[in-house]
Amino acid sequence: MSATIPYDEFGYFHENAQEMGLTLQHPPAVRREGVDVGDGRRLSALVWGTEAPELVLLHGGAQNAHTWDSVALALGHPLVAVDLPGHGHSDGPRSSSLDVRDNADDVAAGVKLLAPKAKAVVGMSLGGLTALSLADRHRDLVRAVVLVDITPGVTSGKSAQISAFVNGPESFASFDDILARTMEFNPTRSEASLRRGILHNAVQRDDGSWVWRYARHRVFGGPERAYPDFAGLWDAVERLRVPLLLVRGMRPQSVVSDEDEHGLLRRQPSASVVHVDEAGHSVQGDAPLDLARLLDGFVSGL
Repeated sequence: MSATIPYDEFGYFHENAQEMGLTLQHPPAVRREGVDVGDGRRLSALVWGTEAPELVLLHGGAQNAHTWDSVALALGHPLVAVDLPGHGHSDGPRSSSLDVRDNADDVAAGVKLLAPKAKAVVGMSLGGLTALSLADRHRDLVRAVVLVDITPGVTSGKSAQISAFVNGPESFASFDDILARTMEFNPTRSEASLRRGILHNAVQRDDGSWVWRYARHRVFGGPERAYPDFAGLWDAVERLRVPLLLVRGMRPQSVVSDEDEHGLLRRQPSASVVHVDEAGHSVQGDAPLDLARLLDGFVSGL
């Protein structure tokens, strides 16, 4: 049996700050909140700061709210980082974790309670598609949208490498095993950051094995679910009547193509697009300081 590895959810912020070259004078004010979404399930979120939240952050598929820790530290704005349904500390989804309409309705319950006056909703990957659906279905809650390396043009082909990692083994015999696989698929990230990410995004079972938090809600051995077609969300982009920013990673791991970018601007000519050369799909992980600077400038201009 593998040795038990202790986990302190709020004990790693000094590592995030150190990696960015920032000095953390004191621990940030962060608390975990749970919101009933109306059918007995609860949506979990991290609330940063003591003032009214200015931002709502939605992570990508197979991630969790802690993926934003470095960005939140660098920003210094009060905000809410949500665990999407079926991820992190949130309960399972209504149907599928990839159903962005269901996700949006659940997130709406959290935003109404925790951040009803937020200036913008920021979504990466699955979180970005959820943000688009949220803006389309709950317009009173969304005053601006930031898409982090995602458009409705994402396909199974563009995200094949990500899917290969997410749809991996059901569990891992040891922490070393889950770390080795994570490092294999994230060669540009430091081992320390990946270790921290695993502790936030996986749980150790009584027998010493490890399982991803999002995998707890996955049906293994059953029929494979078809990759959703998100192209219908282009209509939601056209219906947007709030400021829109696309932050696009330019490394090969990005899932946004030139065609996607042009399609976004064709449907929303007033949208802004920023390229981050040193980031792939996970801009918040590859270039947190750059993303924090972009978000700060965007929010300040609203």
